[in-house]
Amino acid sequence: MTQTPDLPSGSTPYERLGLSADASFDAVQAAKQTLLDQVGDDSIARARVEAAYDAVLMERLKERQQGKVSTAARTASNREQAAPQAPKQAALANLPQVSLPKLKLQPLSLPQLVLASGRELWFPLAASGALLLFLLALPSSAELVMALATGVCLINLQRRSGRFLPALGWSLALLSLGLLLGGLMAAQLPNLPYLNNEQLQSLPAWLLLLLGGLLIA
Repeated sequence: MTQTPDLPSGSTPYERLGLSADASFDAVQAAKQTLLDQVGDDSIARARVEAAYDAVLMERLKERQQGKVSTAARTASNREQAAPQAPKQAALANLPQVSLPKLKLQPLSLPQLVLASGRELWFPLAASGALLLFLLALPSSAELVMALATGVCLINLQRRSGRFLPALGWSLALLSLGLLLGGLMAAQLPNLPYLNNEQLQSLPAWLLLLLGGLLIA
């Protein structure tokens, strides 16, 4: 019987991926894939790796929403400032004369709308359903629910496309559009006895984030 390789241990998701907190996003993805290759078909070990990876994504997203500079970006900035600055004229003189290729800009295209399947289907459905119940039960939880719903959409889009920045862009765009529609709807409808304005404004955003996570490929 083949023994599954031991996974890195630690109290933080970075340590469970065998990384430090200042690791770049490419390093995080590479560490995840390396660990998945090591554990093979061990479902429990694969779930631990996926959970640590999702926790890192959520932490990076939370830092962006709070306007904080991530540890990886701050470390890269410190390294750049610590690097010796060579004289500009001398550097330019040493550059070879080369002809730059012309860049061909690809036309923008809308994403494909394909219903997710498997884990990419049940994960956003289950998570969004729980968030909806949380929103309806606690009227003051609208901001927290919107942040978590954006994170769920981001994780699912990144899993489906394999690209973080487009997934982040679509998640924030869907959140903004949903809040705008919710604000217009809250202004037109009379006050409801069982929903306050924040809850009513959050419902369209919750729905758009769910649909985006399920359909955008």
